[in-house]
Amino acid sequence: MHRESPISFRRRPWSRDFARLWLAEGASVAAQQVAELALPLLAVLLLHASAMELGLLGVARWLPFLLLALPLGVLVDRSRRRSLIVTADWARAALTLAIVVASVAGALTFPALALLAAAIGCFTVLFEVSYQSVLPSIVPTAALPGANTRLAATASAVQVGGPGLGGLLVQAVSAPFALLVTAGGYLVSAISVAGIRAPETPSGRSGGFLAELRGGLRFVARDRYLVANLGFSALYNPFSQWIMVLFTLHAVQGLGLDAAQLGLVLAIGAVGALAGSVLAGPAVRRFGAGRPILWCAAVNCLSLFAIPFADASWAAPWLIAAFGTAFALNGASTTLSSVILVTIRQLRTPDRLLGRVNASMRWVSFGTIAIGAAAGGFAGELLGTRTALVIGAVLCLGSFVWVALSPLPRIGDPAELAIAERREPEGMADAGALGTGDPGGSGAQG
Repeated sequence: MHRESPISFRRRPWSRDFARLWLAEGASVAAQQVAELALPLLAVLLLHASAMELGLLGVARWLPFLLLALPLGVLVDRSRRRSLIVTADWARAALTLAIVVASVAGALTFPALALLAAAIGCFTVLFEVSYQSVLPSIVPTAALPGANTRLAATASAVQVGGPGLGGLLVQAVSAPFALLVTAGGYLVSAISVAGIRAPETPSGRSGGFLAELRGGLRFVARDRYLVANLGFSALYNPFSQWIMVLFTLHAVQGLGLDAAQLGLVLAIGAVGALAGSVLAGPAVRRFGAGRPILWCAAVNCLSLFAIPFADASWAAPWLIAAFGTAFALNGASTTLSSVILVTIRQLRTPDRLLGRVNASMRWVSFGTIAIGAAAGGFAGELLGTRTALVIGAVLCLGSFVWVALSPLPRIGDPAELAIAERREPEGMADAGALGTGDPGGSGAQG
């Protein structure tokens, strides 16, 4: 009879501290989902932004990852990570409220919006690097896969309603007032994380700032699985963002969809993301980790080809169905592979390096999004939206080729990749995991 590995997608990570982190994740994702739709629509509808300006807005939001992720990774490893998360959430709430106030006062300009978006992006970098480094300190190693599955499922569930809510809010009360929900979500996240009580000891300084920064990069560069993970993100994320920058403009100005319809499309896509998070555990148990990653890389790319070929002659329900299907497939594949890859990263990284390793991954994977946003906006301005969308979809195929040639498809049980620090005797794992259940807390375990 098959004996389940102590490190398993089935193990439940439940504790009060994990519940607080779980709530913070849901609130933060809800905040970001509303902003994801409200900010570009504010730029298009209120400031009459062009394709190039939408690209620049994307650059403003994502460039901080390229500039700040690495140094903030060192800061995260030297500091109390939860305090950094709370600081980041309060700052993002205040900056979001500044956009609302400037809009209502009639003082908002595109440069001001881009500057405020960039400032929010800076604190988002701090949040993201700190957040992914906190989980292993409050969840037993054996329960990490289950914890990541639950966090991804919650994020996906929130994404189901987030874009739709954002679209309805923009339609009903305008984009600036919709951002009040974003500010509120950041505040809920801050209060929830502040309530976590698990002891936390910063690793402290292990050398000079630059030496520590290089240490994180060297660790990633010497691990072939982390390099493969990094390359996948670096080749997919920029061209995915290229397409998303142009999609808003294409859907609103080219195809005539309104804010509520656009929100519905993104909500349908989030249903796919929810399905992907729930299916991650069963997929790994049935096929191992490697084959699902490869299949997801293929679906990621192919689903994006549906976007440029929708036509303005189609009725709105057909456009919503076509885009919704494409986004649902893309959301499912992206989320499923992300759950597996984040778990592998955590299993292969010692706690003292988690901040720097997560920062290194974010530096490349999210930093390249800024490049993709700028390139997509420029291509849309130069070649037209539809042609630029086709080019972006073709360029995404490079990420599938990378994954196919990498060691990722040959991974079986992720537990086999865990470093010594992440391995636990089975008795300890069972004691810390608090039982078993299906991914996402579904089924009999509730």
